[in-house]
Amino acid sequence: MKTISIIGAGHIGGAVARGLAAGLEGGAADIILTATREETLAPFRAEGFRTMTDNRAAAARADLLLLAVKPHIIPLVVREVASVLREDAVVGCLAPGVRPEDLQAFFGDKQPALLYVIPNTAAEIRQSVTFLSPVNVTEDQLAGVEALFACVGEVLVVPPHLLSAGTSVASCGIAYAMRYIRAAVEGAVELGLYPADALKAVCGTVQGAAGLLLARGTHPEAEIDKVTTPGGLTIRGLNAMEEAGFTNAVIRGLKAGAK
Repeated sequence: MKTISIIGAGHIGGAVARGLAAGLEGGAADIILTATREETLAPFRAEGFRTMTDNRAAAARADLLLLAVKPHIIPLVVREVASVLREDAVVGCLAPGVRPEDLQAFFGDKQPALLYVIPNTAAEIRQSVTFLSPVNVTEDQLAGVEALFACVGEVLVVPPHLLSAGTSVASCGIAYAMRYIRAAVEGAVELGLYPADALKAVCGTVQGAAGLLLARGTHPEAEIDKVTTPGGLTIRGLNAMEEAGFTNAVIRGLKAGAK
């Protein structure tokens, strides 16, 4: 996929653009970004991206067209660009909550290869978790997009009915993880650490915990058992968190984010 056009240079579109540019041989020169305002595009142009305010012109050049606008704008953008898409172009929708049948209907008689692409903002540093869900693509087309997004982190392919779960766990989930980190930093400051040291300690601990699980392939509870001695501090802390509803709050949050 030589040319990637991203309609929408907001937080997620920009993060994906920067991550792909860092991972692809052609870099930023192979990526077109659009936005309604020139001031939004200026930083990307300075980084070597091709930028424009004309969505149709960007779509006409695309091998892969990524729709990175808010869900309620998707119908307007699709109707704007559908007629200029190349026959072999692949279209990825980055807006969660748009039903597959509605997405197809927006294109009318012209039905391009379609799939959902749900990354998170860590794509910018190539540490995203991206969920892909095919709507109307061949196996080869899906494999091509999967390989592309492997440049910016982990990729999981799921059927459309599991996309809302993936959105909550990874796309919304990065905010949930940030909220835990914020809470832990606040607690660490209350215990006497300076904020900068607290942030470094909490982020490093979260990164280390995730690294252990990925490296060993173990269940979190198995790793928890290794540091919870009878009558020790860790089990007291865990029990206090559970008494406050920690696990239930996380599960309820994930379910709310999947609606």
